[in-house]
Amino acid sequence: MSTGELVSVDPLELKFSFELNKQINSSLQLTNKTDNYVGFKVKTTNPKKYCVRPNTGVVLPRSTCEIIVTMQAQKEAPPDMQCKDKFLLQSVIASPGATPKDITPEMFSKESGNVVEECKLKVVYVPLTPPTSANAQGAKEVLPFNALVVDTGKLSGTEDSRTYVDSPDKSSEVKSLILKLTDEKNAAIEQSKRILQELELLRRGSNKSQGGGASLLFVIVVGLIGLILGYIMKK
Repeated sequence: MSTGELVSVDPLELKFSFELNKQINSSLQLTNKTDNYVGFKVKTTNPKKYCVRPNTGVVLPRSTCEIIVTMQAQKEAPPDMQCKDKFLLQSVIASPGATPKDITPEMFSKESGNVVEECKLKVVYVPLTPPTSANAQGAKEVLPFNALVVDTGKLSGTEDSRTYVDSPDKSSEVKSLILKLTDEKNAAIEQSKRILQELELLRRGSNKSQGGGASLLFVIVVGLIGLILGYIMKK
């Protein structure tokens, strides 16, 4: 807790239970220690990352105000879970009966001779609590689908005894199967072409010796081969 002449701030660290792809809230308690109306304003070094409600306002005499800070959903975790973001809470004495609409940026300008009290706040990321033995079975279900857990046999309670090993790559087996089926398909097509050529030669010879009687048989055979080729092409 920080105790100034105007207000006290609790806590001095904005703690976020860090979780990827999820908005996370943290709160501050701002207490007015005086008999005056106190105006406040919250600033941050990373305004696109956070939303503060309210970011300006008035704390009534001898009363407390809650400030909610929301961190936008993050796609990746920072190195070592360390955050360099900072917040600055400024407070000034406001006019009696002041409302949040009466709080202006000029009130926090030191160049204008205003007495501005400041409190700097750090941001701390708190990792999610690791699973206990009671829910260890449920914890196995949330491991990445492309990882295996191997117990290395370490007994130290301070070290992580799990080593993650990538699962086998199945892509090479799939490629081999596709190539094999493609080769078989091409071989069947070539064989069908040769049969068609031989049938064409037979048809011509039959037409010369037997007239048009063999033409019907040739059409039937060609039709059957066409059906076979169509089936092969669809595979």
